[in-house]
Amino acid sequence: MTTSRKLVAGNWKMNLLREEALALTAEIKGMMTTDVSSACQIILFPPFVHLTSIVQLCSDNTRIAVGAQDCSEFSFGAYTGQVSAEMIKSCGATHVLIGHSERRALCAESNEMVRMKIQQALKSGLTPVLCIGESLAQRENGLAFSTVNHQLEEGLFSLPATDVAKVIIAYEPVWAIGTGLSATPEQAQEMHAYIRGQIAKHIGDKAAAFSSILYGGSCTPENAPSLFSKPDIDGGLIGGASLKSRPFIDIVKAIG
Repeated sequence: MTTSRKLVAGNWKMNLLREEALALTAEIKGMMTTDVSSACQIILFPPFVHLTSIVQLCSDNTRIAVGAQDCSEFSFGAYTGQVSAEMIKSCGATHVLIGHSERRALCAESNEMVRMKIQQALKSGLTPVLCIGESLAQRENGLAFSTVNHQLEEGLFSLPATDVAKVIIAYEPVWAIGTGLSATPEQAQEMHAYIRGQIAKHIGDKAAAFSSILYGGSCTPENAPSLFSKPDIDGGLIGGASLKSRPFIDIVKAIG
């Protein structure tokens, strides 16, 4: 049994207008007072334009953290449309998603770029949530573990051990995102245990035991209890189900 912190993160992606985002946040705050175990922290990842508003709304609740969905690999400069980690930090956010499968696929983000973004996040005092995972073709061809290992080696393990220990990992079986499919609890546990083992190999067993590894592939209120019951699954990175308060809180409650 690990001693890592339990987390459930809601990635809103490119959804919700300002008033919708504020209403959803208020509903989540209200439900947390009675429905959610104190052992679990929530992280909300709204679109950039809502960051300051959501941070302000959550300022009186220490169990709700707020993060950005991406950051630039650069500190500042002529990079139109990009947002630096320092800018995100100045809005009051504490976390940032890095290397999400959609960024890798749609924006051709490389493992090297992911590593640079992690460095920027850590330099700015943000906690990176590193997303890794394999496609359906890679899994079917027996490349799931080597793909994940390659992403870890190039995107994370080239950093100092003290930095690696600060990063939250989110395992995304890419074939299960937005498809209605989900890895079985056994498949998810197998990969999470592998990831924890690779972390232990690079920074030691104790640090690996404290590392939070989230599952991020079509997690629902129905399958969350069986997924979160596995010893190496420390919570979830939730997409579609995080856009409505009741399903999201039901997933959070599955942490126990």
